[in-house]
Amino acid sequence: MTLLSIKPIAWGYSMITLGTEMLNSVFSFYYVKLFLHLYKISEVAFYQAQMILMIWNALNDLTGYFHNNSQADCCSSRRSSVLYGAPLYSIAFLLPWFPWKYYQEGDWLSGLHLVVSLCAFDSTLTFVQQAQCTLFAEIFTRHESRLQLIKINQMASLVGSTSILFCGLISDNMEILLNFQAVAVVIAILASASLYTGMYHMNRFEPKRSLEENLFSESEQDLPWTSVVSLMRQVLTQKNFCLFLVMNFFQVFHLTFFNNFMMIFADSLIPKDVLSSSIRSIMYGAGFICPQCLVLISQSWLKKFGYYKIILISFYLEGTASIVMLLLGQQYYYFLALYLTIIMVIVQASFCLFNLPLADMVDADLLKFNRQSPLSSMVFGINALFTKPAQSLAPMMILSKLKQYGYGNPDKRFKGAGDIRRIRSLQGSPQIIKHCDKGSTRSIK
Repeated sequence: MTLLSIKPIAWGYSMITLGTEMLNSVFSFYYVKLFLHLYKISEVAFYQAQMILMIWNALNDLTGYFHNNSQADCCSSRRSSVLYGAPLYSIAFLLPWFPWKYYQEGDWLSGLHLVVSLCAFDSTLTFVQQAQCTLFAEIFTRHESRLQLIKINQMASLVGSTSILFCGLISDNMEILLNFQAVAVVIAILASASLYTGMYHMNRFEPKRSLEENLFSESEQDLPWTSVVSLMRQVLTQKNFCLFLVMNFFQVFHLTFFNNFMMIFADSLIPKDVLSSSIRSIMYGAGFICPQCLVLISQSWLKKFGYYKIILISFYLEGTASIVMLLLGQQYYYFLALYLTIIMVIVQASFCLFNLPLADMVDADLLKFNRQSPLSSMVFGINALFTKPAQSLAPMMILSKLKQYGYGNPDKRFKGAGDIRRIRSLQGSPQIIKHCDKGSTRSIK
């Protein structure tokens, strides 16, 4: 397949991915260090912000049902969702990087700033990304076409993830805040342009409902809450979906662990005279760029073995690498840097494949209950509802553990292998995907 033979719809979808990847990767990677190191937010305020985000996520993700059926202009189509959400998404991305005043240590306003930033970004991210995910399930109905799109999509993710590298190099890993703010503004502008370009190309490809389906959708508008709950219960009757939710929760926890704290762990465990700032920037960039490359080169394995075995193998690799690093000990700084990078690459790469099983579960639900149209938004919304709490729990649990071993206290630093072993033990996540029904995996011969 050459670049000229790729369908415009795939390019359009990938342009949306490019925009969301640029914004989401930078936000998730830098906001924790920004508020803890530069804004000096108190530990209590940080926990409060994460708890509010967890509650906000639950309310926000319940919009999945209404997103499927709302007649509002901003929700009337997937295209409208992205067009209305793109500028708000970019503005929400910029919120944390500009302090509302000069923050003193433990300033209450920094806590409010974090709450507003997290909730605004999560709301706009959900609005845009849910529309994109449902398009993945609704437009690409064949497993072969989904695999092809994954390959093209990773090219866009590869380009988008370089934003981490450039932010680190230009701002000296956020040591020069003014430079970082300038880069953030440029990223927000480029991401908005990418989102609009993607929806322009996808406009004519969005699935059109038949007259019967429109009548069915109109009748769904007036469904009582009992019917909404009934639909959710039907979706949750699928055993594979329930197991996937549990596994995905721990995978999101693991991914958030590295996205939010990789810089903090590297700064605390690896002396600056061992790894220079530029080398650290390259290491952080590799943690986001290499996963996309790995997914691109593993396309033949996906076709041969299916996503189930590929994801399962990635879990075994994570466990093996963790055991090896635990046996080596913390004094091998270069191995520790390599370990952090490799684990982040594996976690990110396996997570890139999770749209495949979710799309298959949308198809399975459609066939099982003989629906007239897929409940794609509801399936993706339920997935987000059960897994997003991990994005709040991970920072709270990790920061609490770090504080026990001297993080943020210049008079008490990590001491000895025992401390690093306790911290590294947090990196494991139960890999219960192996208990899922192997029959759900599709392999293309």
